[in-house]
Amino acid sequence: MEFAFTEEQQMIRDTAESFLQEVSTSEAIRTAMATDMGYDPELWESICTDLYWQAIHIPEEFGGMGLGYVELVAMMEQMGRYLLCSPFFSTVCLAANALIIAGTEEQKARYLPQICEGKTATVAYTGVSAAHQSGQWGADTVNVIAEKTGDQFVLNGAVRYVADGATSDILVVAARSEGSQGEEGVSLFVLPADTAGVERIMLPTMDQTRKQAEIVFNDVSIPCDALMGSEGNAWSVLSTVIDLATVALAAEQMGGAQQVMDLTVEYTKERKQFNRPIAGFQAIKHKAADMMTRVEVARSGVYYAACVAQDAFATAAIGNRVGDFSEELPEAASIAKSYCSDAYFKNAGDAIQMHGGVGFTWEYDIHLYFKRAKASEHFLGNGSYHRERLASMLLD
Repeated sequence: MEFAFTEEQQMIRDTAESFLQEVSTSEAIRTAMATDMGYDPELWESICTDLYWQAIHIPEEFGGMGLGYVELVAMMEQMGRYLLCSPFFSTVCLAANALIIAGTEEQKARYLPQICEGKTATVAYTGVSAAHQSGQWGADTVNVIAEKTGDQFVLNGAVRYVADGATSDILVVAARSEGSQGEEGVSLFVLPADTAGVERIMLPTMDQTRKQAEIVFNDVSIPCDALMGSEGNAWSVLSTVIDLATVALAAEQMGGAQQVMDLTVEYTKERKQFNRPIAGFQAIKHKAADMMTRVEVARSGVYYAACVAQDAFATAAIGNRVGDFSEELPEAASIAKSYCSDAYFKNAGDAIQMHGGVGFTWEYDIHLYFKRAKASEHFLGNGSYHRERLASMLLD
């Protein structure tokens, strides 16, 4: 496949780069990550009102821009480069996708315009389970119980590792009917985060630039119109939402891998030993070349996955036609995520070494990328998880 951005896509990418370079500075990142929200509300408002990024791929009929997944991936790459602290990933790449793909027309008409207006949202599905503790992110991790009682559903249980879960305005929650296992019996629900019985607890994390939360459901009663799609048959659409989010996360990782390489190359040009910049040492050149190779391979995988996701998302946005999703999407998402997870963390680790150890001190930003690299490696499945997933696809 020969990939090239269109003139419009390149303009979107360049605009994102120039804006984030100006607003997502080292000082801004450190200030945002020290807050409970994890982001600057004024910056988020500016992104929503001035740039309208949160509506980039929401259909125009619901107030969005109606663009595609390639444009979204182009922006995620730049957000990864400049380590933007914002609820963009949880709101746009998780919740908005879920509403567009799995939501009823009434739910789309209610919640998508709210997102376009700047409301935040997220998807919560990974419960406290042995499956998740062993590194799994599949259907076995869903363990919130949904019991239908009259014209309502009652939710009980807990989910963890929810991106921006403590601050989001809207929740998309996966739950299963009692006694069901695996992919059977899984349903999706959308509800306001302030619904009675919902308790949200901020989790301490290594990466302070992306907040995570545990959400506990204590006899949470929600109306039947909160159900997204048909009861007990949501795993196929949820898995597609996860794959689309995985592609977006891989793009962010690729952007981060690029930035740690750029920061490190600049540093090695300035740091001197034996009266010469260390960038001239052969060992440093080899490490830098390896870093660039990883970035370029990662870019190829992400851009290919973006094209596949574009086709899958375009089909999904037309009448929730789950059966017509691209069969390539799970494979492309796992290839991109497995490689980008490894490449980002390896580049970040090499960057620490090439900084001579000072990279892990608080004064240098490289340690912030190192922590994001490790956190995003495990979020939605690390390299081992996705390679095992690819192997199972080949066997099937």
